[in-house]
Amino acid sequence: MPSKLLFLPGASGDTQFWLPVVNSLTYPAEKVYLEWPELGSIPSDPKVNSMHDLVDLVAAEVDQPVAIIAQSIGGIIAIQATLKKPELITHLVLAATSGGIDMESFGAQDWRPIILAAHPSFPRLLSEYDEDLTPQLHKIKAPTLLLWGDADPISPVSVGLRLATLLPNANLHIVPGGDHNLVMVHAKEIAPLIDAHLAKSTLVTSQV
Repeated sequence: MPSKLLFLPGASGDTQFWLPVVNSLTYPAEKVYLEWPELGSIPSDPKVNSMHDLVDLVAAEVDQPVAIIAQSIGGIIAIQATLKKPELITHLVLAATSGGIDMESFGAQDWRPIILAAHPSFPRLLSEYDEDLTPQLHKIKAPTLLLWGDADPISPVSVGLRLATLLPNANLHIVPGGDHNLVMVHAKEIAPLIDAHLAKSTLVTSQV
């Protein structure tokens, strides 16, 4: 069972993103909120020059049985960290993410032009990342809770459905009316789902 919960934000880098959910969680574990260099008020880090460097930052926190709870681009980092340290990742919670699969075929809205227009200094290591993790997803054995909203143009439900077939032990929960920030807006609904997921000590069969 996880003794530490790692919370990863999306491209906003907002460490407060998960607080509405955390405030309603009952699962007893240390809670750690990670942040991304060059986002918000976080200074740049000379050791972070690629997405893989961000993965290393997360993997360094995996020093005991850990559950990673991640949103959007944080979900890509969570999957790669799990591939690096599979023996210590007990559970995954992935919300509104690509999971490292090609989004174009799912009709997803490309968030990068929007955020680059609003924030020209946005880190290119995030906006230019395009590695396809599809061939590696079958290696993720940790029970995975997928959280999706049916009103999310950035990561449509079809993406969640696809990930549910690619990840061996995944369950998909769809929130009616949920958009890309569904875990903040629907925190009261999401928190019990995460509590129940973290309490599971055995692998579950993939289902949608």
